[in-house]
Amino acid sequence: MTMEKDMDTVEMNETTEAANTDAATELTLTDEELRTLCAERVCPQCPEKAEMEDQRLRLLADMDNTRKRLERDKDEFRKFATEKVLADLLPVLDNLDLALKHAPTSAECKNFVLGVDMTRKAFLDALSKHALEPVGELGEEFSPEIHEAVGQEERTDMEPGRVANLLNRGYRLNGRLLRPAMVMVSKAPEA
Repeated sequence: MTMEKDMDTVEMNETTEAANTDAATELTLTDEELRTLCAERVCPQCPEKAEMEDQRLRLLADMDNTRKRLERDKDEFRKFATEKVLADLLPVLDNLDLALKHAPTSAECKNFVLGVDMTRKAFLDALSKHALEPVGELGEEFSPEIHEAVGQEERTDMEPGRVANLLNRGYRLNGRLLRPAMVMVSKAPEA
């Protein structure tokens, strides 16, 4: 009988210890931990849980929007990081164009002019690898979006409002206008 009594005492002590451990656990939980436990186990339809879920979804959406914006900014930076350098190189290209435009046509200068032309083409090819493309051609319709008119020319051989003379070629970088083409615009001769 003492053995039974001892067993009952042991069981009672274990139950008491378990109850004490549970009480100690509850006492050491923070308010946030209690809310989490409540939201997960006690009341799944609890308004507090719905509010927390809504807040979590909003934060996830904000993080996703921020990630997308940063990705767009990074792509934009990558596209136009070379803009200033390329703009600084455009006068070199203009000077090569002028050299070809005013080059003598004599046989002695033929190889020199050919070399300048090849240099210009190689330079333009290198710039086009960085998404730089020329805009503005003789005879095309004047567009203030890509042309800068510096004057008008009376022309009988073309209709009014066309590019009569191309003074400086314009350029686009990744679809954005880097520099407009400087042009003279044709106008009808005065009677």
